[in-house]
Amino acid sequence: MVGIALILVVIAGVTAAIFARHLTPIVLQRALDMLRSRFDSEAEIRDLQVSVLQGITVKGRGLTLHYRGRTDLPPLIEIREFSGNMGWTSLIHKPWHIRKIEIAGLTIHIPPKEERGIGNGPAFDLKGRDVPVLVDELVADNSELDLVPSDPKKDTHQFLIHSLHMHGVGLNQAASFTANLTNATPPGTIITQGHFGPWQGEDPGQTPLAANYTFEDANLGVFHGISGILSSKGKFGGVLEDIDVRGATDTPDFAISIAGHRMLLHTDFEATVDGTNGNTLLHPVIAQFLHTTLVCNGGVVKAEGRNGREVILDVSTDHARLEDLLRLAVKSDQPIMTGAIKLKTKFDLPPGPGEIMDRLALDGKFGVGGAEFANAEIRDKLKGLSRRGLGKPEDEDAGSAVSELRGSFRLDNGQITFRELRFGVTGATVQLAGTYGLRDERLDFHGQLRLKAKLSEVTTGVKSLLLKPFDSFFRRNGVTVLPIKVTGTREQPSFGLDFHRKKDDSKGVEGD
Repeated sequence: MVGIALILVVIAGVTAAIFARHLTPIVLQRALDMLRSRFDSEAEIRDLQVSVLQGITVKGRGLTLHYRGRTDLPPLIEIREFSGNMGWTSLIHKPWHIRKIEIAGLTIHIPPKEERGIGNGPAFDLKGRDVPVLVDELVADNSELDLVPSDPKKDTHQFLIHSLHMHGVGLNQAASFTANLTNATPPGTIITQGHFGPWQGEDPGQTPLAANYTFEDANLGVFHGISGILSSKGKFGGVLEDIDVRGATDTPDFAISIAGHRMLLHTDFEATVDGTNGNTLLHPVIAQFLHTTLVCNGGVVKAEGRNGREVILDVSTDHARLEDLLRLAVKSDQPIMTGAIKLKTKFDLPPGPGEIMDRLALDGKFGVGGAEFANAEIRDKLKGLSRRGLGKPEDEDAGSAVSELRGSFRLDNGQITFRELRFGVTGATVQLAGTYGLRDERLDFHGQLRLKAKLSEVTTGVKSLLLKPFDSFFRRNGVTVLPIKVTGTREQPSFGLDFHRKKDDSKGVEGD
């Protein structure tokens, strides 16, 4: 009996091997037909083996799909190894029902928009070759999604997917999925869950998707000049080349290195992402820190003529505190001034090496209400200036603190240039133009002090009498105008008259 059993096993094994050998070309052709019709691509499989010992098991290597026969482009899909399992009747029934597919070494290249709809490879007719298929479960580890730019000189936008699980793939329906991937910049882990598909073979960029995501432990330190660990939650949906994203981020220890003050930064954002090139339109990003809210609209786009992406924004705020902005960008623990600020500025951060503060360009204007210098000595000097401007130098009840502060500025290469900086007290205004270095904190400002009182009225006694002959020299349209300068450093500023400066150097602050 044992011998008969062995003979039967041998016969069954030989029969299975013969059956599998004859079945292999059938499975191969069906697989190629399905892939060509499903992905609108020419398909190749370098090696395929079929086993029939437990249902039909397929193993293969070297699967390549060339989008519409385009061998001049990277393959639409490349798979190093794959395996699948299906029932005995899968090949004769529709749909072609596959229980599970396992993939290793999957790479997907999405071609640029202008390269779709074009074929320069050998013509192949897809009509009548469609093989409907349903995959219960698809598992892929260490996969890669590459978004190919239209300019071959630019870097491919790459997503590394550590694990991907999909269910219900095929039959022109959306498949559910979970994925775990690493974001390249800033580095961090993204976990996402949602639905993908159905695949749009004629235009892969129009393939729909919808999902929720979490993004954890993103180290902002890779952007030289800032620091903090960011986390984010949100959702996205649309099609691959036009993805709407909504979410929020929290960075509890955000800091700009030039100042070094850590603070909680929270953002709420809405964005549209072109998944085929990585360009992102922001509309808007609302950033909140301390008692300040900034509204940012713009985009993160491929930089012209350079590798990397450029951040271009319009930033504005009607709900901000001057001391918050100073704490963000200035080293001092004690802000030099406080007040409510309104701000509008262009924000341009090009890609490249070096710290953010050295690459960042700002161009804007601001106004501060209720401005007050933190230093009591400076406040007293301003009140004294106000009394002199009113012509009441000895009236302790006269004078005021800063009544207005406004200006326009530009930040470039770590230095702020103020085209115009004005502040006033009752009886006097100061108009300045100049520079402030964010790193060395050096001041170089020149301009005018404008007083309502005559020069002889800013003092008393003999000094007043001695100055009377000079009243007319400094009087202009009913206002006394004196050239002044502010130099030194933020810690040790120097104030003085500036009679030796050429008149042309202060044109930016001329006027009544």
